[in-house]
Amino acid sequence: MRAGAAFAGLAGAFCLGLSGCGFTPLYANPELGPALAAVEVTTPDGRVGALLREQLDDALGRRASLPPAYRLDVALSEIRYPRGVRVDNVATRYEYVLTAAYTLTASAGGEPLKTGKVRVELTYDSADQPYASVIAQQDAQARAAQEAARRIQVELSSFLASQGS
Repeated sequence: MRAGAAFAGLAGAFCLGLSGCGFTPLYANPELGPALAAVEVTTPDGRVGALLREQLDDALGRRASLPPAYRLDVALSEIRYPRGVRVDNVATRYEYVLTAAYTLTASAGGEPLKTGKVRVELTYDSADQPYASVIAQQDAQARAAQEAARRIQVELSSFLASQGS
C-alpha cells in the first residue's frame, strides 16, 4: 500500500515537472492536421514513386476536397548493393538504399519553404528462385517507401508546427 502511494506521488511530481518545461507534442497543435491535409504530393513515375505518394497521402491525411495550400515535390534515388556473396559469386543478400529529396512550396508558387532529404537503408534476402527474389526486392521497396514517408511526415509536421501553420 505504501509503495503504491509513493509511486503515485512520484508520478504526480514528474507530471508537474513536465508541465512547466514548455514541451508541446505535435498532435496538440489543432492547426497542424488541416495544414498537412492540404499538401499535394508529386513523385516520379514508377513503382517506388507510386508507393511513396500513397504512403505520404495516408501519412499526411490528404483530403482531395481541400484545395492544396502546399506542394511537395519529391525526387527519388535507389541503389542496391549485393551483400553476402557466395563462393560462386552470387549474392544471397542485398542492401537497398532509398533517398528521397523533397521540396515544400506554397501552391501559389514562390521560394521553397522547406527542403530536406531522407535516406532509408535496409537489407533483404535473395532466394535462389527468381520469383521469390523479385518479391523480396518489391517488399524492400515497399518498406523503404513507408519509412521514408514516415520520416518526411515528421519533418513536415515539425516545420509546419514551428511556422504556426
